[in-house]
Amino acid sequence: MENEPQMHEGATGSGKTASRRTLTRDAVVASICGFVVVFMVGASYAAVPFYNWFCRATGFNGTTQVATSAPSDAPLARKISVRFDANVGPGLPWKFEPEQNEIAVRIGEVVTVFYTVTNQAARTTAGQAAYNVAPLTVGSYFQKINCFCFTEQTMGPGEKREMPVVFYVDPALAKDSENDTLQTITLSYTFYPVRDPAPKPLAAGVGDRRKGNL
Repeated sequence: MENEPQMHEGATGSGKTASRRTLTRDAVVASICGFVVVFMVGASYAAVPFYNWFCRATGFNGTTQVATSAPSDAPLARKISVRFDANVGPGLPWKFEPEQNEIAVRIGEVVTVFYTVTNQAARTTAGQAAYNVAPLTVGSYFQKINCFCFTEQTMGPGEKREMPVVFYVDPALAKDSENDTLQTITLSYTFYPVRDPAPKPLAAGVGDRRKGNL
């Protein structure tokens, strides 16, 4: 009979120890779950800029490249037709079209073409252009030196503007056997509305008027 209280106290101590272990394990599991949630949220925000960087670096999904200068070598004799496509997303009251639907360019030749944009609204509106080329695998060879798509565009009521694109087709394309039969590249733009355009100086809205290009 005298030993019974001692046995009871031992059982109680073991129970408390097991309970503390359970609470510690639950806390560790909760901490891990919280870390995973935070990591996944952070990864979701990082995915978009990482995807954009990946597309620009590789030309994936028809994303064109940004060049800082013209090719050092003379253009090749081989020519490719470049078609120009223009679209406007819902909610943007703009008329947007290329001045030429198609031109023939020599590979490595620097070319300037123009698109015209008209704001058909009685208010100031802003848009940003998304772009790609087709076939999608040609994106890494399509080099832009200057393009309206690099920045947000703000248009006054009824304003009409000419917007230049300066580009060339990288001579490296001719060395890619997969493009031996390539005859046409389509450059496509779609303007989407910008809901809260950033304030800009008045001079920033002045378009390129066929001068100052290469």
